[in-house]
Amino acid sequence: MSEVAAVGTGNFESEVVQSGQPVVVDFWAEWCQPCKMLSPVLDKVAQRFTGQLKVVKCNVDENQDIAMKYGVMSIPNLIFFKNGQVVNQAVGYMNENQLAAKVDEVLSS
Repeated sequence: MSEVAAVGTGNFESEVVQSGQPVVVDFWAEWCQPCKMLSPVLDKVAQRFTGQLKVVKCNVDENQDIAMKYGVMSIPNLIFFKNGQVVNQAVGYMNENQLAAKVDEVLSS
């Protein structure tokens, strides 16, 4: 089972930018209701793509520098990284099938 790990200033570079596999970063905050709704969807997608994709969460209140660097203005905000580069982005809640379709796009690119 793949676990959705937390990333921040201390490990963002190693866990996301230098990752050997594609990464979905969920930029979220504790007070964000759509973020809370998206959390179980992320868990399912992480399990569905175990071994092909890493799913991590980055709290924007605790990591404002990272959020600013990637232009995160609205949350939830999913940024897809491949080979250290941003290759896709999605803002707002998505169901499992919508998110899986985005992941498939990234994996096949």
